[in-house]
Amino acid sequence: MIRHNNHSRHRGAKTIFETSRLLARELSPEDAPLLYALNKDREVLQYTGDQPFGSVEEALRFLQGYRDYERYGCGRWALEHKETGDFLGWCGLKVHDGEWVDLGFRLMKACWNQGYATEAARASLQLGFAELGFPRVIGRAATANTASVRVLEKAGMRFWKSEPVEGIPSAVIYRITREEFLRKGR
Repeated sequence: MIRHNNHSRHRGAKTIFETSRLLARELSPEDAPLLYALNKDREVLQYTGDQPFGSVEEALRFLQGYRDYERYGCGRWALEHKETGDFLGWCGLKVHDGEWVDLGFRLMKACWNQGYATEAARASLQLGFAELGFPRVIGRAATANTASVRVLEKAGMRFWKSEPVEGIPSAVIYRITREEFLRKGR
């Protein structure tokens, strides 16, 4: 986890949702060092198909060009611990080509196996279905990434198919519809 001197709460960053332990907010340019640190860890990126940012400046350029909030009303959101303000990673909903939505998450290694990803995934799905009106959401993970697969399952998603996805040659895709999610009372 990365600690913030100001008990976090980035000035001007819009809060998206809160859970019992988490606050999700829009990413801001101030997050560049945090995203750089998150993506610098080889274990964190092991199953993502992503490359690390080359520098804090590269992370900053990414954040300055990030327009998903304006385009789609959602995106990847910074996750903070509500009590400490520690940056834990990110979670959120990404709209692809205006056609389909995927649930994604990435946490600092120190935050693994504490239920944060599942808590954030469920809250993201709740927002996506109840407030944004998405009809369905998918989740994609490397087949070997059993921890991420478990998060998708705990969030209520079910296996749909296996196929390569963006930089991941062996991946599984899970999905859930709005009706399924609301029926399960998540």
